[in-house]
Amino acid sequence: MSTSAFTIPLWIDLVAVGVGSLQGAMFASGFRDRRLDLLGVAIIGVATGVGGGLLRDLLLVTRPVALQSNWYLPMTVVAALLGMLLVRLFRRLDPLITLLDALTIGLFGAIGATKALSLGLPEVPAVFVGVVSAVGGSILRDMLLNLPIALMHVGSLYAVAAGGGTIVLVLLVDLRVPIGVAAIVCVAVTLIIRLLAVRFGWSLPEQRELSRIPRPRWPRIPRRTATERTETGSIPRYKLDKPD
Repeated sequence: MSTSAFTIPLWIDLVAVGVGSLQGAMFASGFRDRRLDLLGVAIIGVATGVGGGLLRDLLLVTRPVALQSNWYLPMTVVAALLGMLLVRLFRRLDPLITLLDALTIGLFGAIGATKALSLGLPEVPAVFVGVVSAVGGSILRDMLLNLPIALMHVGSLYAVAAGGGTIVLVLLVDLRVPIGVAAIVCVAVTLIIRLLAVRFGWSLPEQRELSRIPRPRWPRIPRRTATERTETGSIPRYKLDKPD
């Protein structure tokens, strides 16, 4: 299946990568023991802001969008430095940042999935590309900070929200819904799932070992005494009389 790619204005895309870079820098600033300098913060910001798009374009074997304009890299660097310097201010605006972050996930997921569909990928790989586009920045951030990848641990439904939105998008495209409408619905579904997960603390169940099947309780046989074991054991024992 092939469809036209969903495109958004440049300034909206820049706001999306800027929010990602801002959050990446705020996250990194919480690790005082890492002693990141300005260059380190800038690298974390660039990776978080444009990482999802880079991974998406690598999967699709296309030239990265972030390298086709002079605006993306400076935007991510400036946003990262602001996030580090004004971290206390932005933490007070946490609800607004969370809202923009959820909106960013939806936008990246919609762009990634529709770009994959436009290049002829089937539905399931298109959903995968959309999810990678949405969460790839956080994966690169954790790898650069040498941290366990947060996406793989119990927490708010981050990738699940992106997956839900992109699945809806692909289904709507299969039903011949205009790509613009499908993308808007994708962003809305992702936004709702993500915000509800943050509000109510939803998360996937933690992995646990399957409980063992209880053994049947047979009637307990009383233990034999030493004399009984000698007389009734599997190997008979004989008492020899000594000659007079």
